[in-house]
Amino acid sequence: MSRLLKHVEIREYVRDLVQGSAPGTAAPSERDLVDRFGVARMTVRQALDALVSEGVLERHPGRGTFVAVPRRLPTGVSSFTEDMAAKGIVAESRTLVAERVRPTESLLVALRLRPDDMVVHWRRLRLADGRPVCISDAFLPETMVPGLLEKLPASLYDDLASRGRRPTWAEDDVAARTATDAEAELLEIPVGGVVLTRSRRALWRETPVEVSRTAFRGDQHSIALLLRN
Repeated sequence: MSRLLKHVEIREYVRDLVQGSAPGTAAPSERDLVDRFGVARMTVRQALDALVSEGVLERHPGRGTFVAVPRRLPTGVSSFTEDMAAKGIVAESRTLVAERVRPTESLLVALRLRPDDMVVHWRRLRLADGRPVCISDAFLPETMVPGLLEKLPASLYDDLASRGRRPTWAEDDVAARTATDAEAELLEIPVGGVVLTRSRRALWRETPVEVSRTAFRGDQHSIALLLRN
């Protein structure tokens, strides 16, 4: 994973700071956060805007930013297997890497781990009706999925469900970029072809259970978003 973006670091710092606080508790001010992290006010505002959008914080003009009354409702976070099944397509996976590794700095923050915790890294080539669709790297806290590497499941989310930890919501970032040579070979696209990337942090209630990066073939995949109040 790349170095954690500053606004994400600030967002998670504030999230951890206010977690468990009563609604109406004052959040750190923009000025305090600017001084603490040595960043521009715009960066701090981006972090706080994200928490306001999530319903973690709420702004009161002229007064400040405060812990909000919880309003998050669990939403359906579907797996690749479920997405393909909904289209009548048979999904398959080929494991490329399955290992336990020491988390990077960004994973420590995103999964809220201790420095001595380990994570499970599962890299798969995902296929639909026998054709490559995407490459997925999933990172999970080892303590949350004991025994996973000894017997890899057909569906990661089904396995998490059996442990009572199936994701109830997720944060996704989507972008487009040029495929690496290794990705182009696995996805059977021309070198220099375009892939759509999705970076996901999946949570069960308020507990992070997975961080993943997925590179989709740009010529066969689209991203659909459902937005609602």
